[in-house]
Amino acid sequence: MNTSRPHALFSFGTLLDERVQNKLFGRPVPSEPAALAGYATRPLRITDPSVIATSGLDVHLTLTREIGAEVEGAILHLTDADLAAADAYEVDDYVRRRVRLTSGEAAWAYVDAKPLRPAARIVIAGDSIAYGRCDPDGGWAARLAAAHIAANERDHRVFNVAIPGSSLDDVREQLPALLPFRLPDTLIVGAGINDSARPHSGDGWLADVADNLAALGRTALKHNARLVVLGPTWLDEARAPVFGELRFTLARAEALRELTRAWCAENHIDHVDMWEPLRDRPALLADGLHPTPDGHRALSEHLTALTS
Repeated sequence: MNTSRPHALFSFGTLLDERVQNKLFGRPVPSEPAALAGYATRPLRITDPSVIATSGLDVHLTLTREIGAEVEGAILHLTDADLAAADAYEVDDYVRRRVRLTSGEAAWAYVDAKPLRPAARIVIAGDSIAYGRCDPDGGWAARLAAAHIAANERDHRVFNVAIPGSSLDDVREQLPALLPFRLPDTLIVGAGINDSARPHSGDGWLADVADNLAALGRTALKHNARLVVLGPTWLDEARAPVFGELRFTLARAEALRELTRAWCAENHIDHVDMWEPLRDRPALLADGLHPTPDGHRALSEHLTALTS
């Protein structure tokens, strides 16, 4: 008896082909019609010989975001082994992420590996670094917004709702009321440097961060938005400012960095490590914590290279 846990995978391309299913899974798999709103498709050229041999095609389809559009496809019902075979079949241009179907059901889908490349409407949430403090030009978020909107002024939008001093507790509480009218397809969250600096003993705060990330993941999925978690930036502990009871330490920031990276990997959520651009470069920090304009520029270049 097969007791493997079933998985719902939304497919709109070659995985619907019975020949591909026979090669990957050893049989046709159960399926039912489904649709995905807020998405369109674009062609993607494939160069992997094994994938081309399996599908018989050197051009597959990938998803892009578009308000009012809808992609017709089907839900495939897969075992653990089937899902692993599907993961191995998909090339590095794709990653598996959760989406919300028009039926309201959540399912896996293979989407663009670079999360900002298909994005149209982006909401940025977080603290003073996401807000752009210490940069009169608005920080990395404003640079990202300028480039994103310039690429498609008609359809692209960026809404920065970051508030200096915010923790992930605050972001979690505030976002549900802010998202509906902005119609986001992508949610970028700067993860929790203030959470790491609050008074605490032991590692219990890390569990709180993970719980907040899980809640934000649910909020994003409710709006069929893709969650992108930005890890913390490097800080110069000797110069880090003190705000009330907040104490910023390198050890806690490093623990936060590892937690966000591991949590995102385990939960198939997009993660961007923002540590390296500022590591051991104190001149790029205005006060040991907040990036200077040049620091924000370095973060912007790093983010753009990894995600678009």
